[in-house]
Amino acid sequence: MDTIDLAYVGRGIHEELVAYVADQEGFFEDEGVHVAMRDGTRWDIARVRTCATIGLGRAVLSRLTDGFQWAVLSANTDRPLFWFLGGPDVTSMTDLRGRRLAVHAPDNPPGCFARIVLRKHDLDPDRDLHCVARHPGDYQMDLRQLRDGSIDAAYVGSTIGPEQVAEEEGFHVLAWVGDHFQIPTVGIAVDPAHNPIDSPAVQALVRANRRALKLLAEQPDLAVRYVASFLNRMTHDEVQCYYERYIQPYYTSDGHVDAAVASRAIDAVAAELGVPTAAADAIYVGHR
Repeated sequence: MDTIDLAYVGRGIHEELVAYVADQEGFFEDEGVHVAMRDGTRWDIARVRTCATIGLGRAVLSRLTDGFQWAVLSANTDRPLFWFLGGPDVTSMTDLRGRRLAVHAPDNPPGCFARIVLRKHDLDPDRDLHCVARHPGDYQMDLRQLRDGSIDAAYVGSTIGPEQVAEEEGFHVLAWVGDHFQIPTVGIAVDPAHNPIDSPAVQALVRANRRALKLLAEQPDLAVRYVASFLNRMTHDEVQCYYERYIQPYYTSDGHVDAAVASRAIDAVAAELGVPTAAADAIYVGHR
């Protein structure tokens, strides 16, 4: 049996759901590959590129800034699962002006996406609010700081259900990134210098990923149960709503990339980073 390392570079449904389904359903074994899951959330990009990776956003930023020739072979969704969550007296994106926002660093993909969305709301992230950079995690410290008032808002990911947390804590969901910025952001990418695209292990990994996507699309009841395994603070009805709002309409059933969406996203990311695009849309192998 072929073997391959698969690194995730963030936590929560956004990064982990599809790989978890593929593993639990036995799709990796069926396709003849042993997949070793690696926690690459704190790895530098040189180490990540020795593995296949789920983090397409990081692959795109790396291709733009490092020149590594990442290739995206399958995409799960182009709607990043990140939200702006306001404290008790922050009820809109406009209210962020002059406030303290806990957010990923600008050179981290979710942080870059956050800056793009802030600008869409006429907010300069360097001048109009105070961005408190922190490493992505499960965002529990952010919730604690929102409660004690040491921050006014937080940019959070899919380890929590934003609406449910907001209702319980008296917070406010200000915006979902996926409503304002689309980019193929999780799936399967490799650096061919370390994992050739046509290698049996890579191709088996891609097939298993696509089978998991197809299952999520075709069996919504099972999909909800898998989503619930990540969000065990939520009731079944809350998980159902989460699935219907964020997963079912936007996760692909075949791993295909929308080339127009991808091209616009790369232009926006390159502009935010202040670097040339350098034909980075070539990263989406087989989808151009």
